[in-house]
Order: sequence, then C-alpha cells, then structure tokens
Amino acid sequence: MTTPVTYEVKAQDGKARLGVLTTPRGEIRTPAFMPVGTAATVKAMMPESVAATGADILLGNTYHLMLRPGAERVARLGGLHKFMNWEKPILTDSGGFQVMSLADLRKLTEDGVTFRSHVDGSKHFLSPETSMEIQRLLGSDIVMCFDECPALPATEEAVAESMRLSMRWAERSRVAFGDRPGHALFGIQQGGVTEELRGESAEALKAIGFDGYAIGGLAVGEGQEAMFGVLDYAPGMLPEDKPRYLMGVGKPDDIVGAVKRGVDMMDCVLPSRSGRTGQAWTRRGQVNLKNARHADDPRPLDEACGCPACRGYSRAYLHHVYRAGEMIAGMLLTWHNLHYYQELMQGMRAAIAEGRFAAFEAEFHAQRAVGDIPPV
Repeated sequence: MTTPVTYEVKAQDGKARLGVLTTPRGEIRTPAFMPVGTAATVKAMMPESVAATGADILLGNTYHLMLRPGAERVARLGGLHKFMNWEKPILTDSGGFQVMSLADLRKLTEDGVTFRSHVDGSKHFLSPETSMEIQRLLGSDIVMCFDECPALPATEEAVAESMRLSMRWAERSRVAFGDRPGHALFGIQQGGVTEELRGESAEALKAIGFDGYAIGGLAVGEGQEAMFGVLDYAPGMLPEDKPRYLMGVGKPDDIVGAVKRGVDMMDCVLPSRSGRTGQAWTRRGQVNLKNARHADDPRPLDEACGCPACRGYSRAYLHHVYRAGEMIAGMLLTWHNLHYYQELMQGMRAAIAEGRFAAFEAEFHAQRAVGDIPPV
C-alpha cells in the first residue's frame, strides 16, 4: 500500500510553524526552501550537490518540460526523478505562470490557454486537464492546480475575474487529478492584494479540498511591503493542518518575513540565478564578486560558511573566475547560495522549535545591517 502524503505541525512560535510534510519519497522539513530545477536541472549543480546543501525537495516546471524534452518522453524514460537522478520529492508547478509571462501569442478562454512556444514557435494548448496529465506523466510528488496569475498592478475587477476563473480551474484540476495515492495536489489562492478576494478564493479552495494550499499572485511586482501586507492575513485563511506554500519567493529577508507570518514552503530562482551572475548571498547581505575590491582579497566569501566555495577558495579566485567567464564561477557561487538558503531554513526551524524566533529574526536583520567585511 502506498504511503499517503501527510503534514504535521510539530511546533509553533507566534505564527511561525515547524512541521514535516511526509511523502513516499521522503520527508520535507518545514519551513522549506525548494531550489528551482526548471528544465530537470538546478543550473550549475549536480543533483547530489543540491542534496548536500540540505534541500529536501526540488521544483520542476511543467511549461518548460512539456516543451522540451516532452512529458511523454520523460514518462517513457522512467519519470522525472529517474530522468534527472533525484530520488527525493519533486513539486511541479502547473505551467500557468510561465504561459502568461513567457509564451507568445497566447489566447485565454474558459477552456484554457492556447499559446506559441518561446522555444520554437510551435502551438500548444494548456488547460486544467492537460496540466494534470502532464504532471502525472512527469511523476511529481506534489502537483499544482492550473491557475491564471495576472501581473500586478491590475484593476480590482481584473483581479477578481482572474481569481474566479482560477477557482473554476482549481475544481477542474481536482477532478482531473483523481485518486493518486502517494501524490498530493495543492490549490492556489489568488486575489491580488485585496483581502476580500483572498478570502473568497480561500473559501472556494477549502470547499474543493486539497492536500496543501499555495499563496499565488505575489512576488509579481507589488513590492515587499504590499506582499507582507497580504501575508499578514492570507496564511490564516488557509487550513491550519495543511502546508502553506508561497510561490516564487524570494530574497532572504522575504523568506524570514514570510515564515514569521505562517508560511511553510517557498521556491525561487534567485540563489541559482544570482550565482551565475557573480552575486553571493551571505549572513551580511549580498556580495557582488564582480567588483574590483575583491581582486586581491585572500579571505573566503564567508568565513563562517562550510560550503565548498568558502572552504577552498578566496574572494580573489571567485572574482577572477567570474571575470574570466569560467564555468566554475557559477558552480561555486550557486553552491554557496543554495547552502546559505538551506542554512537559513535550518536556523529558522531550530529557532521555532526552541521558541526563540523573534530573537533569530532580530539577529538576522542585525547581521545584515552591518554589511560586508571591509576591503583589504
């Protein structure tokens, strides 16, 4: 018999929650940060290296994988886990956000979205039913229902219309997903920055019933203050006994603020994308390795960090390989960034367990306020 997907809150400190999301492929410790493996790879990283940073789960992207190499091909080759050599859980997003942000010549109807691929211009159709089928073929452990995510700012009327369409699509996603023991389906709350619309969306999702609930439609240009304003109430609208996933977030201070407000799961391309562009995230804030001030610096990026970039290489070396266009620059900086993000999550989990989250948050902000170490 297949083990069901379950979630348990182990401790709570204020609104911050410590929990465990259990799947047949392993446990996901929450608060959890999911590295993004868009096209069946976390860019510049080996799967075992991603696991070594402390990640319990990865995110794969339905839109990109359906276009290349194709969900049917992945299924024939044994599913996404085998295909990319990742044995732990995988969450796949529905593809809706990428259709809206990347695809060309898209046409939205009640049925779904017709669009042309940004890769080769080929024509495709994505609906709640096709999204569920593609994610089934990929074999992901956590499946996201198909939704529309309007870019902000938008009129309240447009946000309301989009949210209600997403709720109708959520119901169709639930029906199409069916009964899949060992796999979970998450609904996605929409409603922009309007509390009443968020409440209406939450009630619609709870009436349908999901294994987890995402907060969508944020980190799309509204700014941190507006995002936190929504997070002050949105997580509390969702069931307490289910995981809450904030999609597409974010910077380290976004993540700490989200966990403080009751969020359990997050994902973002930022740590890997920053690594490929010479940016490092540290407990002292962001460090730009492109800057000439690092050219003669023999010190590590962060002396308190245990990642390979900090254990074995100097700032001068990281500056050099980035400026020289060497692949190892992106590899080392991405590993560092993902290590830092997972270390941040572990620190928050420990703080919640020990009832000292407020002190952890204060120290987090105090360290960042000091800034980077002085130049040599």
